[in-house]
Amino acid sequence: MIGLAIGAGLTAGAFAQSPATPAAPTAAVVAPAAKDWQAPDISKLADDKYGQMVRQGKALMEETYKHIGPEVKDVNKRYAGNNLGCTSCHMEAGGRKFGNPWVGTFVSFPQYRGREDAISTTEERINGCMERSMNGKPLPLDSAEMKAMMTYLQFLSTGIPVGAKLEGGGTLKLKALARAADPVAGKLVYTATCVACHGDNGQGVRRGKAGDANGYQFPPLWGPDSYNNGAGMTRVTLAAGFIKGNMPSGITHLNAVLTDEQAFDVAAYINSQPRPVKKNLEADFPARKNKPVDAAFAPYTPGFSAEQHKFGPWQPIQAAREKGVYPPK
Repeated sequence: MIGLAIGAGLTAGAFAQSPATPAAPTAAVVAPAAKDWQAPDISKLADDKYGQMVRQGKALMEETYKHIGPEVKDVNKRYAGNNLGCTSCHMEAGGRKFGNPWVGTFVSFPQYRGREDAISTTEERINGCMERSMNGKPLPLDSAEMKAMMTYLQFLSTGIPVGAKLEGGGTLKLKALARAADPVAGKLVYTATCVACHGDNGQGVRRGKAGDANGYQFPPLWGPDSYNNGAGMTRVTLAAGFIKGNMPSGITHLNAVLTDEQAFDVAAYINSQPRPVKKNLEADFPARKNKPVDAAFAPYTPGFSAEQHKFGPWQPIQAAREKGVYPPK
């Protein structure tokens, strides 16, 4: 498995956790390329101020570790807390269908976010990834890095109408298993499918050596240099959908090789391993009705264990939610 999605997914199609938002006017949501979209070609941009800023944003997202990672020489630029790249999570520089694409993201914000129970901007969403997937700290809103990232996201949404729903946004949505996802079975899948890239101990393969700010050829899936437990990809349902549609290396959603059960099980195995801990997770989803049933941190839905929230089966938790039983405040 090359480049497993490392974080929550800054995408236009990954917001199922949130209640429906008011529909935009009909004229604004007619997207002629809703199914056949593709990322715009950056090579066709002129070498002017705008083109330079777009390319800078792409570089920041592809080689985050080199520009704002924990090993860069300028200590004031060390915003990311691990040596991942944003594109460890967003395949093909944010341009792949069902690979957590960024196409359409710029025109989907501001939007309601269930995790905050508030309207969030794109900049705030980027910083959510910085604090969780990148296990770091927020970028200043007026920083050159934030401006460049925003410009790249804007470029990727060229021609996409506000409110458009793109087929292939986010990750594959798999039907939940009737049983719990099984980390033991998942280890067998990992050994057969993922070890070649990510290694026996899940620590990936560096391009150089620790300290050189060159990141990874294949990212770590757990351990101190991976995403923390507040990242969206700790949700087994999200991780399974990404794995099914993008792993192992060389496949897409069109030629997936893992079964749904294998994808759930290997996601459970990966997320059963140790990783950095984010503080104050209990503050997430203050409107508890928004909390996903597979969010594996307290407070939990009464009557269900932490393990069941993490691995499932999730249908009984969902049934309790439908009867008005939510995690306590």
